[in-house]
Amino acid sequence: MIDLDNQSTLVLDIEALEKIADTLCDKDVELIITDDATIQTLNYTHRGKDTATDVLSFPLEGISDEIVLLGMPLGSIVIAESFVRRKALELGHTPQEELSLLFIHGMLHLLGYDHENDEGEMREKEKALIGQFHLPQSLIIRTEE
Repeated sequence: MIDLDNQSTLVLDIEALEKIADTLCDKDVELIITDDATIQTLNYTHRGKDTATDVLSFPLEGISDEIVLLGMPLGSIVIAESFVRRKALELGHTPQEELSLLFIHGMLHLLGYDHENDEGEMREKEKALIGQFHLPQSLIIRTEE
């Protein structure tokens, strides 16, 4: 299940995102859609980068197996509305498609994938999911540049 906190005017298909989440794991996920100022603050606080970004993931860390079994969520994904709208317009697809691409990226980070340090495993998993859900290939193109 996705616990949605939509702080934006973005209209989204939560069922489409639920299908993606259910494909990857059976844990709940918090999804926050927010503005540039909020995501910039989070990016600075948690990553030391004083700039807005498209998506951030915050896995629950240090949780024992017993607590996970009690239904604790996998973690939180924060997505900036402005990035969704801008990239969708720039790349010629819908905001829902862009949101889905960023959600996939965020989910994989919650599951422990790290494109900055792996040997392409995250990128391959993204490609597979993008194909499975018939999404535009723009995320793969962006990450390969």
